[in-house]
Amino acid sequence: MDTTRNSPEEPNLTTLGPEGQRKTIRKVLLRLVPILALGYFFNALEKTNIGQAGLHMNAALGLTASMFGLAAGLLFVGYALFEVPSNLMMMKFGARRWLARIMITWGICASATGFVTNEWGLYAVRFLLGVAEAGFYPGVIMYFALWVPREYRGTMFSLFVLGGTSAAILGGPLTGFLLTPDSYFGIEAWRVMFVLEGVPAVLVGIACLFVLADRPGTAKWLSERERDWLEGAIAQQEADIPASHGASGALKSLQDPRVVVLSFIYFCLKCGQYSILFFLPLIIAGFKTSSPTGLSSLQIGLITGLPALCAIVPSILWARHSDKTQERRWHATIPALVGAVGIGASALVDSPLMIMVFICLAMVGLVSQSASFYQIPGLFLTGAAAATAIALINSLGNLGGFVAPTMFGVMKDATGGYQVPSLVMAGVLLVGATTTALLPVMFKSLARKPAPVAPNKEAVQQL
Repeated sequence: MDTTRNSPEEPNLTTLGPEGQRKTIRKVLLRLVPILALGYFFNALEKTNIGQAGLHMNAALGLTASMFGLAAGLLFVGYALFEVPSNLMMMKFGARRWLARIMITWGICASATGFVTNEWGLYAVRFLLGVAEAGFYPGVIMYFALWVPREYRGTMFSLFVLGGTSAAILGGPLTGFLLTPDSYFGIEAWRVMFVLEGVPAVLVGIACLFVLADRPGTAKWLSERERDWLEGAIAQQEADIPASHGASGALKSLQDPRVVVLSFIYFCLKCGQYSILFFLPLIIAGFKTSSPTGLSSLQIGLITGLPALCAIVPSILWARHSDKTQERRWHATIPALVGAVGIGASALVDSPLMIMVFICLAMVGLVSQSASFYQIPGLFLTGAAAATAIALINSLGNLGGFVAPTMFGVMKDATGGYQVPSLVMAGVLLVGATTTALLPVMFKSLARKPAPVAPNKEAVQQL
């Protein structure tokens, strides 16, 4: 049962008892996470469905592996250029309208991919897709920071990321199913697939205008006490950050060496992650089978979804453990090491079964890393500075989504196989994991564990 309202001298964080806090957080979670996770589902799908489309599109447009890798990666150039401005615009116009705008415009650009006629058209539309969706992922991170106290963010973020993971599980078979016939009414199947998978993002964006609220104080579906507790708890935590870590100003965050190093770490992670996501369908298509025609598009889609399926439960449990212990560094380091081992080992075996086992291991690590990693900037930045820093980390890090598939394709063309590029990406991940482990050595402000922020752990454990 909720406690009575405390005196003004007592922290806002305790104006609700553990049961009241748990109910409030669960109410927020059920209201915000499903629609944002659904948006992330289509966001991830529209980033990576080009991998399966490449099985048909490359021949239709005359693309080499290098050209395909460049097209896949150009999305992240537009993404990187507009990430920071997009996050600052969200702070100005409000999360509800800005997140809706992002979803609507990326859905339009994703559908436009179905109308390209040559590699230059594909390059252009992929770049514009990156521009349109810039700010979504870091915007959601900042949105959760406006809505829930620190001790709940890792778990909520892992549930949001589940939307992207689900895209790899369900999106692969869905895309494979849409690609099964050669054409629909004389239109190539890969073109129809892009159009059909782009439209839902527009609809989800429109729904966000009615479902989301900018912050707890404007949410009519919360009681006054629930709004007061959320706003007070978050304000209390943010007030402590500048005094403890000297954070100040959005522009200064761009010059913060901690932000630069975190951007480098995230770049390494994304190199490993997107090399798998973009090229896994092509790797699977090369598996030797008893069928003279090889695997069908649907079979490839089903197999492509296995690594993400394996990652769901471990990633959520890992995030919950990180929230419970309030430890972030090793919860970000260990999964990156697992990812490096998985990708590297997959390059050293010949059996399709063992290749998939190690890729599944790699995906468990790569998916589990993000929730803990993205809590690190909140240890030393807040407000506009945090919005700028998170956007910069995400934009520079996601350049790995351009570098990895581009270089992966070039190395594949040069060597004739996937072993060398896979080993290179494993090495990049290893560098990222090592850098994460050394963060407290490089920056004393990251060596301190944050002070406890919850009166007890029951509310976190019962989410």
